[in-house]
Amino acid sequence: MLSERLLSHRLTLIFVCAVAILTSCNERKPNPNADLSLSYYDALVLPSCRLSESKVRKELRRMVANDSDSTLSDFYAKKYYDRRGPLIWVSRKGVIADADTLLERLNEVEKIGFNPSRFRAPQIKQDLECIHALRFDKTHRASKVFARLEYNLTKALFRFAAGQRYGYSIPNNLFNRLDLTDPKDPSSRSYRELYALDSPRPSKRFYEDALHEAGRGALVAFLDSCEPHSPLYTQLVNSLHTDSARLIGRQRILVNLERSRWRMKDYPWNHDKYVLVNLPSLHLLAKGEDEALSMRIGCGAMKTKTPLLQGSIYRIDVNPQWIMPRSIVKKSIIHRLGSRGYFASKHYFIRDRATGRNIPPYAASPDALLNGSQLAIQEGGEGNALGRLIFRFNNGLSIYLHDTSSKGVFCQSDRDVSHGCIRVEKPFQLASFLLGKDNQKTIDKIWYSIHADVSPLGKSKDELSPQQKAVADTLKRNMLIGKADVGPKVPVFIWYFTLYPDVNGVLRTYNDLYGYDSVIYDYLKNYL
Repeated sequence: MLSERLLSHRLTLIFVCAVAILTSCNERKPNPNADLSLSYYDALVLPSCRLSESKVRKELRRMVANDSDSTLSDFYAKKYYDRRGPLIWVSRKGVIADADTLLERLNEVEKIGFNPSRFRAPQIKQDLECIHALRFDKTHRASKVFARLEYNLTKALFRFAAGQRYGYSIPNNLFNRLDLTDPKDPSSRSYRELYALDSPRPSKRFYEDALHEAGRGALVAFLDSCEPHSPLYTQLVNSLHTDSARLIGRQRILVNLERSRWRMKDYPWNHDKYVLVNLPSLHLLAKGEDEALSMRIGCGAMKTKTPLLQGSIYRIDVNPQWIMPRSIVKKSIIHRLGSRGYFASKHYFIRDRATGRNIPPYAASPDALLNGSQLAIQEGGEGNALGRLIFRFNNGLSIYLHDTSSKGVFCQSDRDVSHGCIRVEKPFQLASFLLGKDNQKTIDKIWYSIHADVSPLGKSKDELSPQQKAVADTLKRNMLIGKADVGPKVPVFIWYFTLYPDVNGVLRTYNDLYGYDSVIYDYLKNYL
């Protein structure tokens, strides 16, 4: 240790002086060195070995000023030393043991596909060896080496710990600055919310805790707590080191590994019953304790992407009305306001939002329709764009799962066709799954309500006898239902993985519908 060597120098000098003093006393001569302080002997230490906090601080300020890295972790590292935070890793006593602990972890980042040099591991190793061997010279002065080691260890700790705990990228920043709400206005700074999952990001407190744990010798436990523990993360890490990695593609594995690091408040595997929509797969999986239901879906088109979110399905609406989005109103409604025939054939009508009253189409205002004070609505029933069933779950983006009148979409391989909501191939089966076996009466009512234009005898109403019509009317009164509450609520997750295990646990690859893989990979280059 450097401190031991300096102490040895000084003790030797003190010993020599003591001998000289004793000798002079025996000879009864005055001692010329009697009033010298210990600092006097600093001049006898080689300049390259001198260590002072002021010089270390000066080197730290220089490193901060020259560091152009701009990740959130780098910002907090620079901010810490800008504000003259206490030195954590080095002192006159040497280097704390957890410096070697951190270096060991950094050398293992290759296992997760990263380059140790992006965490400055080679430089940290070199400086630790320099200090342990007391190998200082004009090029590697003690103050400079100690300062560089102090800064690089903090920078590496922040990058690694925050990356493993929260993800190396911040998904809200990546995705919620992609699509302008008004693409035709390039000056607009309003963006669509494409990532609405509740993923926390590292706070100032997290970085303070990281340094505190290092300072008290508890870094191992802290770093262990930062590691992702989801089965998906483990499976993806393992896939990076198998023969199949070449077929899957290293880039695809890395971006999905990053997705699996983003922490959320809830996960499908925490529940016995859930609905999972993985958008790139264009499929929905509804899984219960002893059942699984899979079906095709249609999702948002490139210009109207389906956002990533989660919630709980709490209600099923039967034969819902469709309130048209602004884009449809602008494209298909405003220039048709004078056509009663068009509105009648499509079962459209206009409603005033404030009063709740219907307005004749010719009396509607284009401006009011565009600003939302008047609504263009399609009646529920056969031919409605939402189909016969809609599955409501809590989110602030007006996104839901629903049936569709355009069944042909499920025969297509490209099914990114909607304005953001998710169309499901088997709505009645999904309703039955959500309600469960204990709600068979409600399930029967839903079936009848979505087939009410045909009698239970399989004949149209015009073909029924008066007696049969009476029976059908009785059934209609007793069986028609407008909505059904789902209880207990069933969690639904809308995710985006281009590499994800199927129901048998086998990793499957999917097309990158929205080009998100490249967005993530471009950011991960900071660590590659």
